[in-house]
Amino acid sequence: MKIDLTDTTSSKINKALVQGRRAIGTPAVGMVLTLVIVTDEENAYDALKAANEASREHPSRTLVVIKRVSRSPRDRAKARLDAEVRVGADAGTGETVILRLHGEVINHAQSVVLPLLLPDAPVVVWWPVNAPTDPAADPLGALAQRRVTDTYNAEDPVRELAARAEAYTPGDTDLSWTRITPWRSMLAAALDQIVCQVVSAEVEGEEFNPSVELLAMWLADRLNVSVRRSDSKGPGLTAVRLQTDCGPIVLDRADGSLATLSVEGQPDRAVALKRRETSELIAEELRRLDPDDTYASALRFGVDRLAARAEAGPEAGPEAAAPSADAAGAEPSGAEPTAAGESAAAGESAASVKKAAAKKTPAKKAAAK
Repeated sequence: MKIDLTDTTSSKINKALVQGRRAIGTPAVGMVLTLVIVTDEENAYDALKAANEASREHPSRTLVVIKRVSRSPRDRAKARLDAEVRVGADAGTGETVILRLHGEVINHAQSVVLPLLLPDAPVVVWWPVNAPTDPAADPLGALAQRRVTDTYNAEDPVRELAARAEAYTPGDTDLSWTRITPWRSMLAAALDQIVCQVVSAEVEGEEFNPSVELLAMWLADRLNVSVRRSDSKGPGLTAVRLQTDCGPIVLDRADGSLATLSVEGQPDRAVALKRRETSELIAEELRRLDPDDTYASALRFGVDRLAARAEAGPEAGPEAAAPSADAAGAEPSGAEPTAAGESAAAGESAASVKKAAAKKTPAKKAAAK
């Protein structure tokens, strides 16, 4: 069911939502959160489609905020709010309100959105494109517990990562980070099978793909080794190579779907590592509404420090590879490395590390989200 409202108010939109629920016979509100999508007309369709698919796992009220560009000074001076209310089959398993802001009301989008939020429910704000430099300081971002951006759609992803690190606030996250969750889980599971020391690493992927940078920073931060970044034709991430004192560990995905995991002394294994749709990424982010400390630690490690370590090389010694004290979550120099995996095989990581420490054998492992 669709209800179109022209030159309307938040109060009339709320009444239309109640009217729509009664018309389809579901007067109760069974949604768990409010998802606010801030986008433009060009990307609104794809973002809304992804949100509707994710709502099958997380029933939510989706508010799509579209700031329309006024062509003349007269239009810019006139404030107007148009809305489209969707309930039932047209809105997935939740409710959808498309808000088109015109004129002066563009600068006060939070005053339009605030009355439409579900009471006593978490709020997530997602910017598919054109995210603010500091999402937490944005008026709409200030309403949310989680703020989702995507540096992959930025004009300069590497520079955008540096800006995100400077402005990071607990609750911020990035879909470029979400894309590497299967990679981190697979690498953590591979390192859980052996007890050896990681000497260096290499991450290979597309030149302007921020997920490649984030995975390299995560490895450098958690393993305290130099990580080299190399380019490939893609798609996305194509390979991770870990050099250990027990032999190399290689996770290679050349076709964007099926990967091969090679561990010294073990037969090669084929693992499913396909590139995921945006709806799957959003659904994953909506599963957790607490701050992602692992992401914060990797992000604050910094692309510049990553490049400096790679230039220093493994022969530079642990002093050159040791993270600075100001990096969030970084281990101090000389501290015993630890592991905390969240993959299926990572549940016994802590016990493995303690056992290795008792044998006085250093063990460096990656941590999955």
